Amino acid sequence: MRLNEPRLPPLPRDAWSDDARSILDPIVAKDRTGMQPFNIFSTLAHHPSLFRRWLVFANHVLGKSTLDVRTRELLILRIGFLCQAGYEWGQHVEIARAAGMGDDEIMLSQSGSSTPGIDERDRLLLLATEELHADAFITDETYAGLAALFNAQELLDIVFAVGQYNLVSMVLNTFGVQLDKGLPDWDLNKV
Repeated sequence: MRLNEPRLPPLPRDAWSDDARSILDPIVAKDRTGMQPFNIFSTLAHHPSLFRRWLVFANHVLGKSTLDVRTRELLILRIGFLCQAGYEWGQHVEIARAAGMGDDEIMLSQSGSSTPGIDERDRLLLLATEELHADAFITDETYAGLAALFNAQELLDIVFAVGQYNLVSMVLNTFGVQLDKGLPDWDLNKV
């Protein structure tokens, strides 16, 4: 975590506007815990119109893209790590684990495309993420490798997934969104 406390604290339920409540109540109901939603959502409650519009895109990337869950999570974990977004990385460690990814696969997000013995598909996905992060561009060689493995829609979803979570990482880092209870930080052994 870059900041030890939030610059923009999550809004508690009793401070939500009617518009924020219309967005967050279904999220809380779906969660079925009846507790405060994730800190990112409570932070975005400060700007409900932005929050509502962002959710449409975020829902595509997270649940409706053409990428399988493992591919999507590998991309998200890598960009979260590259952006040093502890909140993002921790949230997606839990999602990756729920999808059946083991800790060794999750740790590829930290070691990256140069990890010894990595398979070519994972190497290309991690390398594409690294290139997008460094230069907002996938090189011809990396793109050719990806294009041999993924169709046009999947290629678009790869770039949009990395871009979406680069943006989310900027928000999380800048506003100091703190880890939700139980989320791992960089050390998976702490959970």
